[in-house]
Amino acid sequence: MDTVSRVSDQDTRIVGEVKSFRAEIKKREGQLERARADQERVVAEQADKKSSIERQLAERQRLLSSIKSEVERLKREEAAQQAQLESQARSRLGGTYSGGGNPAGHAGGVVGIAMRYLGVPYVWGGASPSGFDCSGFTMYVFAQVGISLPHNAAMQFGMGSPVGREFLAPGDLVFFNGLGHVGIYIGGNQMIHAPHTGDVVKISALTGWYSSTYVGARRY
Repeated sequence: MDTVSRVSDQDTRIVGEVKSFRAEIKKREGQLERARADQERVVAEQADKKSSIERQLAERQRLLSSIKSEVERLKREEAAQQAQLESQARSRLGGTYSGGGNPAGHAGGVVGIAMRYLGVPYVWGGASPSGFDCSGFTMYVFAQVGISLPHNAAMQFGMGSPVGREFLAPGDLVFFNGLGHVGIYIGGNQMIHAPHTGDVVKISALTGWYSSTYVGARRY
């Protein structure tokens, strides 16, 4: 009887352990199922994020392509306009300017010399055909007709003789933006100058910003 009792106790314990084991298995299965569901959710979220990023990249690529096309179009228009302005200036001035009561122009054709450097890139502090800033350009051009100017727009304004805007002649220096910018007047309400970083020596009309920030002119 004692043996039967011990066997019965063992059976009861084994049955309990089996039940406990089965309960643990179900618990683990539930945990695994939740983990699988979480993993599938994360994978789906990552897939959505990837699709969103790919759409954004595609849109940005289209925008970049559009911007590049627009920039190229504007460059072509600017080049055509500059070619037309240069042609008009040369026609108006008869090639190289050499008269009209302006000593610098009379001495060596300041405008004609300046136009040789159309297209030279703007370089801050530059004063040579490898690159000009605004006052470096005027200083370099005038040096070729024997007139020494400082490499500073405000200081250049302090030299020469004042000229009223209505009396401007080709070869006069024109100043803008609180003496922060200078160019060479070429007639026809236009000047040749080195505008700013990213641009080149070019011809511009004295309109818009240049008209509103005009300070004065000097003749040398």
